[in-house]
Amino acid sequence: MVQSQQKKRIVLVHPRGFNWFPGKTDITDIANRMVPQGLLSIAAYLISEGHDVFVYDCLGPHAPTNLDDQVKAILSYNPAIVGFSATTSSFLDAADMAHKIKDQFPNIITVCGGVHVSALEGKLLAEYPTFDYLIAGEGELSMAELASGYEPAAIKGLIWHSGTEIIANEPHEKISDLDSLPFPAYEKLHGFPHDYHLPLFSYVNTPGATMITSRGCMYQCSYCDRSVFKKGFRYNSATYIYEHMKHLRTKFGVRHINIYDDLFTANRPRIVELCDKLLREPLGINFNCAVRVGYTDDDLLKMLKDAGCLMVSLGIESADPQMLARHKSGVSLDDVRDTVRRIQAAGLRAKGLFMMGLPGETEDSIHRTSDFIIALGLDDMNMAKFTPFPGAPLWANIREEGTFNEDWRLMNCLNFVFVPQGIASQERLDHLYNKHVKRFYSDGVWRNKFRKRIWQHRKSLMYLLRHLPSFWSAKNQFEPDK
Repeated sequence: MVQSQQKKRIVLVHPRGFNWFPGKTDITDIANRMVPQGLLSIAAYLISEGHDVFVYDCLGPHAPTNLDDQVKAILSYNPAIVGFSATTSSFLDAADMAHKIKDQFPNIITVCGGVHVSALEGKLLAEYPTFDYLIAGEGELSMAELASGYEPAAIKGLIWHSGTEIIANEPHEKISDLDSLPFPAYEKLHGFPHDYHLPLFSYVNTPGATMITSRGCMYQCSYCDRSVFKKGFRYNSATYIYEHMKHLRTKFGVRHINIYDDLFTANRPRIVELCDKLLREPLGINFNCAVRVGYTDDDLLKMLKDAGCLMVSLGIESADPQMLARHKSGVSLDDVRDTVRRIQAAGLRAKGLFMMGLPGETEDSIHRTSDFIIALGLDDMNMAKFTPFPGAPLWANIREEGTFNEDWRLMNCLNFVFVPQGIASQERLDHLYNKHVKRFYSDGVWRNKFRKRIWQHRKSLMYLLRHLPSFWSAKNQFEPDK
């Protein structure tokens, strides 16, 4: 094993990818510019190991959309290593940028990780040799060992060339103590927090930020890719979460945090302890979180409300019992109704998360879900367009379930690349999607709730007005065909 303690200059890149609709202006970064949380965690770990790290967010404020300009900006840092963290839809951007970097500076080490790499592993390196290495799974330890000069064979999680052979090393052990990790390196993100925007009307105070306080999941929904963190459930302690929130509040002035854990309340004692800390030593922060049916009770919901929680999201996906049984086991419609009722009774807002176009979907199941959404009286709703991802359980048989256009750039939950057998065409699926999303936001009950909260949402409204042309263009994408 060879190891060098020499400090490396490293640029970590969040590729833009294709994030909107074909032929339309990409406005996703205007509507909701999210922090690349995983990349910032890796950056913080590398900094703690003594390396000189820069973060380049291709979706960041004022970042160019042209790949040549992005590469020029990356090279301006004079890096020894350029690391990309890519989703399925952004992987090809990462590969193209790596190719351009190698053309100009062959000695720069290029490495890519993220969910797409973790799902497909060695076959990607065979097809995209412009990368020197790929990293599967959690990236902190593998990247640190690579930067420190370990021999490739000694770095767990590394995928590499050995002559003409491609070798995938055994996975790295999961980081069992997440509290041992430093807080994400938010300070390395140009424009944070003011140029990073949470979804409109999901907050009352600005600026906002995001956090992830756990890794892994005890469940395996059919559509969910768990390639990076695998099964199991690891989490930060209540003390760590509180200090993380305090760090965001005192150093960056953050006033609202979206917590993107799938199972935030799964370990009840840590949430009770966190709420108690927030009540005893308030930070002046609101937050949103997500829960799963079965992990809420009235006392816990009241504690969340008292601690500053504004909105709770609930993964529902479909109102068709057969679809639920197949794709999200352990969730019943009666339990969903009861959970939404109790969330709202506690004074919290309830947001439903749904998915259209899963295998087995029909026009009847879509209408049933749409009726259910209206009947729930939700405060907000998000309807994702189902996208098959390589690491999801249903990937293996997806082509037997309908027609699938495996265009990675379009695989972003904003385009229907898969059309189930029960739907006539992609055009019909798009029409149904537009119709039922518009139905929710046209519903009188929802509009009445929204009107009563207009003053609370004045900051969202001001932001919307400043970017009205872009949002108006986006709205037109959801108009049903005449």
